[in-house]
Amino acid sequence: MGRVAGKVAVVTGAALGIGRATALLLSQEGARVAVTDVLDEVGQQLAEEISAKGGDARYWHLDTGDEQSVADALAGVVDAYGRLDVLVNNAGISGVSKPTDEITLEEWNRVIAINLTGVFLCTKHAIAYLRRSGGGSIVNLSSIYGLIGAPDAPPYHAAKGGVRLMSKTDALLYAADHIRVNSVHPGFIWTPMVEHFLTDQGASRASIDELHPIGHMGEPDDIAYGILYLASDESKFVTGSELVIDGGYTAR
Repeated sequence: MGRVAGKVAVVTGAALGIGRATALLLSQEGARVAVTDVLDEVGQQLAEEISAKGGDARYWHLDTGDEQSVADALAGVVDAYGRLDVLVNNAGISGVSKPTDEITLEEWNRVIAINLTGVFLCTKHAIAYLRRSGGGSIVNLSSIYGLIGAPDAPPYHAAKGGVRLMSKTDALLYAADHIRVNSVHPGFIWTPMVEHFLTDQGASRASIDELHPIGHMGEPDDIAYGILYLASDESKFVTGSELVIDGGYTAR
């Protein structure tokens, strides 16, 4: 208990999946948590659940693809809690899975806006608050497909590759401000987004389990614990790194 005690953490896309698990775990370990999402009802329910368990959480509507929404939400968090120490850029969508030449510009832009531009906008508007706190940690959710390729979902892969290199660039830009920036690269994790993606692809959970040398897909908590480490002072010498949590998927 208490691994992030006293810290204020913003988690984007916190209503479901990895974001939900992260918000719950950060609260359990002592952080005051800003639950942010576009799914207002589910997000508010999560904040109330955390509070009912003795934690301190509040909900803010935050659309990562809308700069004003980002600016307003982060300002609201700092106004309510007085500071910002941790930003978890988790919000994302899978988008279309078609060959590049069949993707419309609208389909491409939607994924890039949420998965990549959203990380840029949240980071942009968090920096001043993190500086005011004397430093902090930004944790960006990339993917195994920010490290390796696959013949599907081109916009998703492009965005996650961009998140990986943005993390390294920002780690260098803000190291002097004691702001650490790292990326997390999950393998297939059993979340609503992955479940919907597999359904669209006509793939079974068992077939995806077999792709991982450890023998099964991951669970949201597997990623949340990695995020907790990067959010905590235990990782005070870690910046510009890639934390791969994938059951051995990329080890081959």
